[in-house]
Amino acid sequence: MAAKIKKGDKVIVLTGKDKGRKGEVMKIITDTNRAIVSGLNMVKRHTKPTQYDPGGIKEKEASLHMSNLAIADPKSGTATRVGFKFLEDGKKVRFAKKSGEVIDG
Repeated sequence: MAAKIKKGDKVIVLTGKDKGRKGEVMKIITDTNRAIVSGLNMVKRHTKPTQYDPGGIKEKEASLHMSNLAIADPKSGTATRVGFKFLEDGKKVRFAKKSGEVIDG
């Protein structure tokens, strides 16, 4: 099945501590159906010092489940569902169901 959310997409968080916040997908983890979104779901990690890094408490993005994310509509910026359609040249593209705008292509 084709992916509705891909790397580089602008998404909105639907539930959780970051509900309503927007960000860009940095990485998709297909095995567990999760995504890492830049600047969202920040957690603190205690890291040991290494030869190149002094260590300490670092903040990084944790993954979010895909069901808690929605694509941001290219026109209005609100959450929308994703559909698929074929263009005249036969190319399959994703489109926002709310506005009908093509997301990629």
